[in-house]
Amino acid sequence: MENHSAVRVFLLAENRLLLDVFARLLSRKSDIHVVGAAAIGPSALLQMVAANPAVVLCDSLATAVSTDGLLAEIKRNLPNASVLMFGMDPDPEKFLIAVQHGAAGYVLKDASAADVCNAIRAVGHGEAVCPPSLCRFLFDHLAKSTAWQPGVQVRKNLGLTRREQQIVQLVSEGLTNKEIASRLFLSEQTVKNHLRHMLRKAGATDRLEAIERWRAQGFWN
Repeated sequence: MENHSAVRVFLLAENRLLLDVFARLLSRKSDIHVVGAAAIGPSALLQMVAANPAVVLCDSLATAVSTDGLLAEIKRNLPNASVLMFGMDPDPEKFLIAVQHGAAGYVLKDASAADVCNAIRAVGHGEAVCPPSLCRFLFDHLAKSTAWQPGVQVRKNLGLTRREQQIVQLVSEGLTNKEIASRLFLSEQTVKNHLRHMLRKAGATDRLEAIERWRAQGFWN
């Protein structure tokens, strides 16, 4: 008999074997109920919406982010569902990307099955799960990023989209197109297209000129 108070979980993974293993593992837990499973891809969203899970358990950050903005679509179509990434690298940048794309939990690849189950229960009840080794990085990043942000009027004057504002910051740090693409999980061609539009908006012919124009218009204090 199904426990109606159990956390409803949808499994999302690239590896079919992993899906089967986790489905069997979680089926043994009386307080966790697997309501569906699918390989990561555009069609997975429809299955998730139909299943209406409380937690989406996902094993691939790069694929989930690059597949038609899947994580963002999950949050838009299932606003009450929490995304839990598992089997993750202890890489601060990847962790930050997961948080920025709406993940509520991040479990490292060396975690045990019990750790994953406890994380499912935690995010299923509205908590966040953050590896202790990455908590300090998150706090430091927030302290830096919230110290100053371009105001509404500045953003309006610059005419930059949210994504373009992210790229502006990375360009100012001297990152190449390839490095920006890797950081934001975009293709290098997509970054080039964004930069072409951004240079046109700034009325600049190259990056250095654009940076000076953005600085003069108040993007950085």
